[in-house]
Amino acid sequence: MLPVSGMAQGKPVETHIAQQSPDLDEANRILQEGSQLFQEGSAESLRQAISKLEQAAILFRQAGNQSLEATSLLGVGRIYSSLGEKQKALEYYDRALSLLQAVGDRGGEATTLNNIGLVYNSLGEKQKALEYYDRALPLIRAVGDLRGEARTLKNIGAVYSDLGEKQKALEYLERALSLNQAVGDRGGEANTLNNIGAVYSDLGEKQKALEYYDRALSLLQAVGDSGGEAVTLNNIGRVYSDLGEKQKALEYYDRALSLLQAVGDRRGEATTLNNIGLVYSDLGEKQKALEYYDRALSLLQAVGDRRGEATTLNNIGFVYSDLGEKQKALEYYARALPLIQAVGDRRGEARTLNNIGLVYSDLGEKQKALEYYDRALPLRQAVGDRGGEANTLKNIAFTQRSQGNLKTALTEIEKSIAIIEDLRTKIGSQDLRASYFATVQNHYQFYIDLLMELHRQKPEQGYNARALQASESSHARGLLELLSEAAANIRQGVDPQLLDQEQKLLQQVNNLEKDRYALISSSQFSNTERDDLEQKSQQILEQLDRLEAQIRNKSPRYANLKYPQPLTLQQIQQQVLDDDTLLLKYDLGAEHTYLWLVSKNDISSYELPPETEIVAAAQLFRTALQNPEAKIDTGLTLSQILLSPVADKLQNKRLLIVGEGILQYIPFAALPWGSQAPGANIAPLLANHEIVTLPSASTIAIQRQQFANRTPAPNTLAVLADPIFTRGDERLTGSPQKTNPCLGEGRTLFELFEFERLFTKDEERLTSPPQKTNPCLSEGRRLFDRLQNTRTEAEKILALVPDSQKLQALDFQASRATATNPNLAQYQILHFATHSILDPVNPELSGVVLSLFDETGTFQNGFLRLHDIFNLNLPAELVVLSASKTGLGEDIKGEGLVGLTRGFMYAGAKRVVASLWDISDLATSEMMGEFYRRMLVEKQNPVQALRAAQLAMWNSEQWQSPYYWAAFTIQGDWQ
Repeated sequence: MLPVSGMAQGKPVETHIAQQSPDLDEANRILQEGSQLFQEGSAESLRQAISKLEQAAILFRQAGNQSLEATSLLGVGRIYSSLGEKQKALEYYDRALSLLQAVGDRGGEATTLNNIGLVYNSLGEKQKALEYYDRALPLIRAVGDLRGEARTLKNIGAVYSDLGEKQKALEYLERALSLNQAVGDRGGEANTLNNIGAVYSDLGEKQKALEYYDRALSLLQAVGDSGGEAVTLNNIGRVYSDLGEKQKALEYYDRALSLLQAVGDRRGEATTLNNIGLVYSDLGEKQKALEYYDRALSLLQAVGDRRGEATTLNNIGFVYSDLGEKQKALEYYARALPLIQAVGDRRGEARTLNNIGLVYSDLGEKQKALEYYDRALPLRQAVGDRGGEANTLKNIAFTQRSQGNLKTALTEIEKSIAIIEDLRTKIGSQDLRASYFATVQNHYQFYIDLLMELHRQKPEQGYNARALQASESSHARGLLELLSEAAANIRQGVDPQLLDQEQKLLQQVNNLEKDRYALISSSQFSNTERDDLEQKSQQILEQLDRLEAQIRNKSPRYANLKYPQPLTLQQIQQQVLDDDTLLLKYDLGAEHTYLWLVSKNDISSYELPPETEIVAAAQLFRTALQNPEAKIDTGLTLSQILLSPVADKLQNKRLLIVGEGILQYIPFAALPWGSQAPGANIAPLLANHEIVTLPSASTIAIQRQQFANRTPAPNTLAVLADPIFTRGDERLTGSPQKTNPCLGEGRTLFELFEFERLFTKDEERLTSPPQKTNPCLSEGRRLFDRLQNTRTEAEKILALVPDSQKLQALDFQASRATATNPNLAQYQILHFATHSILDPVNPELSGVVLSLFDETGTFQNGFLRLHDIFNLNLPAELVVLSASKTGLGEDIKGEGLVGLTRGFMYAGAKRVVASLWDISDLATSEMMGEFYRRMLVEKQNPVQALRAAQLAMWNSEQWQSPYYWAAFTIQGDWQ
């Protein structure tokens, strides 16, 4: 909250000065000097200002000018308030108030009452603050001071927010906002927008908070209020931090810090240092966090901000607790608690009580921990801190479980998750919703662990089925909701102006990426140029994300959209499985990993080793598979962990694999299966099973619901392959293109550049010598070499389809224009054989690379990015992404891989075939020819056909290594 005193918004002191006598002349001069010293803001200048203003007050009293005496006293009171000497401030305000009442200055009286209210508010005496604000309000209205009325209404709203009466707070703040707008007070309007944003943030409605903060920021920048701009940047940073976007939060905090230091706002600087410390603490950099907290604490103590001091002491205590220094943590909490209580910060008090409970829980004093949690919980409920409430409920559940009270623990954790489920729906941005969901995955993991513990005690009660549903609830919810939105066409009925803005931003993204390609294709480019483009791209992507959230919130169809709930066991069995299909769902955990095997009529559950052991085995397997000499038996350890518990139940059935984390990066098809006796033949799992990978079982159900009445497209196949990547291409020059020695098979210089950009430190900005040039990046600057075998691949496939049923888009026609043409919706199968781009930092910039030049040799945008794909209408039965790493993306905890597969599913694809590593284009050409022959000639469905093609490769002498065939997985409905 940013309550602003009347003095801060009043006219400059000198406007009150009237030269009536030499004594008044001297008094006015001294008053002016005191005012200037006050503006300097340093501790020394503030003390000098007090002396000057007191001297001026004496002179004005001697001259009989009560009004200017009151002005001087008000100035002294405000300085004492800013120094934290609140009682002294009240003394001066009271003296000023008497004088102003005596002279009948109702406007000045109202301002003073407002200032007194601010002091009582800062002392935690909220009701007393309200009494003074209520006295000020009719006086301000009587003199027609609309600005002052808005300010008072805002201050009242701030108190109600602190008291937890959020709706009442919003009522007052909205009234204040209307007055700000009526009088054209843009600074006051921005301030009020900030306060409204803070209320929504406290309520957990982070998306709405961002909307208000964005409006405030634009106004503050327009009026040149650097201090207010810094406060708003801080608020935005805090929202991003709460949603798990820590790096983005740091960017906003760094911008705020520079502004605050420039304007000399030490209190604001301390707040920002505190916020930066919180981010570093969350990132695990505890010592760095302590450095920032120590700097903040010194500043807060210097300016007498007890609330800020208490918050910082609490934060320091939390770091020491994480470092294992529990007694030291308790010492800091003990210092923080009385300060927080003294200023009436109930939200902060609840946080400190909760943290003390955590320490006692870690020390084994469980009952004492519960006592503190029980004190924290009603406070969090009273102030409307729903996120904090969910956290305390989880802590209570954890402690109750440790005491053996499993049923009580279950009740508490289910209350916690109910709050989380509600809060996540209030975030319009899919990216931010996923980020937030990642921060609360520990709640779901605890819930699953607890249910499985209850299952071990009472296996007949069906707790393992409830645990399966909890696991479904914690995974791929964003994709489930995106698929629902796609079917609802949420852009219909939205203000065309918003949609136009979206298209313009998308065009800006494409133009910047085009510029980036042109830059790194040139013979020389500087890190400054590269970073400038990167920064611009990040800013536009952020604007685009905010705008898309706004479109959702303004959409009539989105307002009526009912998101599907994750499936229960019974629904999975009825809506997903058939007699020939089994579901294997894995849930990785720090202590336990769980596997559920679900058939049409049964469920079995198993406890596997912890995540670290599985990750180690999976990484070894994945690394081995990316070598052309790879053998199946390299995965024996992983296969033993993941499959041996269910070996006797798999038979020859189709397997639906739902994994998370590292399990999304490995091909289950290549896991060794069979006798492990010496000399025995070890075959891949694929030899006995069709295998389908899924982000969650629930996604199949919603796909089937949406596609149930969809008529297949009239034509069979569209192939986009062998695009033009360079001006040196023989199709432009007539001369064969030389192979770039820096590129391995499937590797592009663009990928080398992206790797540097995303994962290495910039030495030039860290040291004085210039950054060394990567010889591969300067070698001809040919970012994408032609993949000759993609043409062979395309020709093999196209030969299987009559001319009237196919689209052949090769060479220049393998372009972005072809890919985005609505006519592509007329084909059941879409095949892309080209290079791909994987951007694990900004997955929306991942995509496939199409022709970068037209027939005249003119450069064109040939990147089909993820954000482009989301805007396509492709009701295809199958999309095949025959390129490297097309099945990967950003792995968001709780959400899974966010990448191209998700984009094509949103666009309407029923199934997607994609790859897990850099593939061999020659081997892929062979396998794809067999895959399509099985589909188009032998009429096998895509899952059967892919299995048959991969088995044919494995049974051949040349392509037996899983490196050549196992990268491809199929996701979607197998029926």
